[in-house]
Amino acid sequence: MIKFEVDQDFQGGSFILLNKPYEWTSFDLVNKVKFKIKHKYNLKKIKVGHAGTLDPLATGLMIVCTGKYTKQIDTYQAQVKEYIATLKLGSTTPSFDLETEVDETYPTEHIDRALIDEALKGFLGEIKQRPPAYSAIKIDGKRAYEYARKGLDVEIKEKILVIDEIEVLSFENDVLKIRVVCSKGTYIRALARDIGIQLNSGAHLIALERTRIGEYNTDQALEIEDFMSYLENL
Repeated sequence: MIKFEVDQDFQGGSFILLNKPYEWTSFDLVNKVKFKIKHKYNLKKIKVGHAGTLDPLATGLMIVCTGKYTKQIDTYQAQVKEYIATLKLGSTTPSFDLETEVDETYPTEHIDRALIDEALKGFLGEIKQRPPAYSAIKIDGKRAYEYARKGLDVEIKEKILVIDEIEVLSFENDVLKIRVVCSKGTYIRALARDIGIQLNSGAHLIALERTRIGEYNTDQALEIEDFMSYLENL
């Protein structure tokens, strides 16, 4: 079922809301859409891009643009994002998520809901955040993760971000689920790291879903298989 009106003028310009599958890169999703549209309409080339990268281990809303709509990507990227993040307290990984193995463990006996609520207050508003070493930020012409995967340390500068909302959805057995509304460029993995530190323990991300970009949300998004079926039946 099509959840929103897809503009069928893909070559001229269209706007597509998709739910990125787990373990797909953002590039995988864009490539899949691009290949299918080119094949369907026998096109040699077409512009296709996305507004806001998601890590392979994250799922959720991606805005894919084609044709002249790719000129609006920066506008969509600048909009507020909402995420549902699940953190494992008491342990850390070098990548701050499940891409790498646990490297340190920490006590969690002192952590309760009151301590969490108090800690999260410190992340509201304008904050400074140091992006993860395992990120796509460019340093001297290379991605930061290229250095990290070789065990090389590089200096990554802090960024100024804004957290509009942060709330606890659940907390049980050292697993904390939170909802975060934040500005462009926020690394939820890095937020997980910082929350662990604020709790005088450790933390890493074990699940992440982007649920909203500006006025658009996952309820409007199509699964990639549904979009492909829709395209085949045009």
